[in-house]
Amino acid sequence: MQLFRASIAHFPKQTTQFSDDIVIFKDGGLLIDKKEIKDIGDFDTIAARYPAASVTDLTGKWILPGLIDSHLHYPQTQSIAHYGEQLLTWLENYTFPAEMQFADSEHADTIAKVFLNQLLKNGTTTGFVFTTVHKSSCQALFNAASDIDMAIVAGKVCMDRNCPSQLNDCAESAQADSASLIETWHNKGRNRYALTPRFAPTSTEAQLAALGELAQQYSDVFIQTHLSENLDEIAWVKSLFPQADGYLDVYDKYNLVRERAVFGHGIHLTPDEWGRLGESGATVAFCPTSNLFLGSGLFDMTAARANKVHVAMATDVGAGTTFNMFKTYGDAYKVSQLRNDPLSPLEGFYLMTQGAAIAHGLDEEIGNLNPGTIADFIVVEPRFDELTSLRIQQDADFDDVFFALSILGDDRAIAQTWISGNCCYEKSSGNNELQ
Repeated sequence: MQLFRASIAHFPKQTTQFSDDIVIFKDGGLLIDKKEIKDIGDFDTIAARYPAASVTDLTGKWILPGLIDSHLHYPQTQSIAHYGEQLLTWLENYTFPAEMQFADSEHADTIAKVFLNQLLKNGTTTGFVFTTVHKSSCQALFNAASDIDMAIVAGKVCMDRNCPSQLNDCAESAQADSASLIETWHNKGRNRYALTPRFAPTSTEAQLAALGELAQQYSDVFIQTHLSENLDEIAWVKSLFPQADGYLDVYDKYNLVRERAVFGHGIHLTPDEWGRLGESGATVAFCPTSNLFLGSGLFDMTAARANKVHVAMATDVGAGTTFNMFKTYGDAYKVSQLRNDPLSPLEGFYLMTQGAAIAHGLDEEIGNLNPGTIADFIVVEPRFDELTSLRIQQDADFDDVFFALSILGDDRAIAQTWISGNCCYEKSSGNNELQ
């Protein structure tokens, strides 16, 4: 058994009272045994309880649950930081050309490893990931994640119109490939499958119906897609689906709006759509860096709360501008400031840990440091350079540390990333690349 000594912060349960329900141990102890968290508390208490445990002293650092990124695209790892455009031209000029390269399975294997390395380097231990239309691209990601026993939710993108011919499948192949991937990967190890129509404009009604059949057949698979990101996109959806009562209704008609459905963006939703999302138990992935970068709009966290809609934080790489979830909260704070309802540091932290895990129905495994969960956690070095050492006091409260790192921090703040009880990234050692 290993006992880690550090400051510790996590939310052990579901809450809307973030200041009241966060648990903080300034001199804490986290005990793990193989891949499982066994105990947590004040260091002296845990050390006395387990005198034979091997102690790792990380005093001055913080131990946090591994971070959850609820919407991102691994094929776009190489597309990040291209200049400009808005959503639809971004897809045409950058996304689709990058995804065509994944017809080459060796390319997919290479990018999958680069992608996971970026997650680990930034403290993300679980991702909800879009692959490409190629079945092999999904297999490449699941294989790479399985090598380190990492929890990944992913799915083959499905598109049968309004995309390049090289990325076009059909209703039948989308259903057959998705079903095959579900049987091979879903709930195998820590892998989980997500049915993944890219977004309504690139799927015919026949394809959406075929994926909806799978959603009913496999009731515990995830569903991931995009929703109401851009005003031109919404107008396009209206022209393509004139019988639907709005964008969300396109998915709803095909049994794709339910628990474990994750909708990226949700910026321009109607009151009825907010209500339906809250009623269904679905989740909206808030992607602030992407929304600002593409000029898509400002997410309405106030409406989400009012309608009791699950919200989870997400980077949306590669339209998103960083793999770092701390910095993603930093932009979420700016978005919420522009809406005159600033998002607190503790709520931001919740949306990338326990709040996301609860939204996805995974809080028995990830999102917190509760005994019995998987030992996915990160070690954060708040004072990693001259400026952060000046700004962040040694005894600073956690909310101040988290907020300062959301503005000043980057991957240098991540000292270690642990997956299933193994250190898979360590900043100081060079143990930071999947081979």
